[in-house]
Amino acid sequence: MDVPKNPLEEALARAADEPASRPDFYRVLLDSEIFVIGYTDAPGDGQGTIPAGAKLSLVNFEKSDGTPFVPFFTSLETLQRVLREETRYVAMPSRSFFEITRGATLVLNPGVSYGKEFFPNEIDALLTAGINHIADQRVVEKETKVLLGQPANYPTRLVGSLSKLFKKSPNVRAAYLCLMHDPAAFSAPALLVGIEGDGDLGMVIREAGAIAADTVPSGEMVDLTRVQRGDAGLSSYFIDSVKPFYERSWTARIRSVFLRGRA
Repeated sequence: MDVPKNPLEEALARAADEPASRPDFYRVLLDSEIFVIGYTDAPGDGQGTIPAGAKLSLVNFEKSDGTPFVPFFTSLETLQRVLREETRYVAMPSRSFFEITRGATLVLNPGVSYGKEFFPNEIDALLTAGINHIADQRVVEKETKVLLGQPANYPTRLVGSLSKLFKKSPNVRAAYLCLMHDPAAFSAPALLVGIEGDGDLGMVIREAGAIAADTVPSGEMVDLTRVQRGDAGLSSYFIDSVKPFYERSWTARIRSVFLRGRA
């Protein structure tokens, strides 16, 4: 698929080049039809969609180390280009495919310039939350002393991709970065991203977590927290002591006010 042929392939190409585009790719993928190598027990030539109640048999591939995976493809043209011979195939909704193959390793477009390997935990996250990575949540039960500062090695790629995501999220007003060390919980410090915004930020925080997992410097950890004006602790530190790496423009603020006014 050197030249994208459909919206799914276009979204995949963008996601391969820019981590901030990956949440959009997952949304498109979950709403798309995909193509698999296999057949059903329904009458016919085995090429097409799955009738209700039919049983599906899928072909497995193997990696160079012998590990099996189930291939699937963004289009019939891509499937045929990879195999280069006539084969039986089935078109089906991606959600149905993910449910049927739950627990298996999947590879989208194996052998093609743009592809993606999905491990079982990623498929579980996609079906549960619409994103391929669900961050662990931690609630601080009691007052905790932590060390805060700025990282010596600035995570430029992480910050750049998150800024592009937040620019598409009208609820996000600002985002901050610091280095936090909680000696009682962790032996090493972690990057901390603070997100300030309006309304429900749950989805954008989940998307930011998935992007952060893909872009955090090797060997480092990253946490995310919501920043709220008037709160003490981390929120106060970010607002009073840290310059935001992202701020919503005044044009975007005015536009969001007018949009809320029409609702």
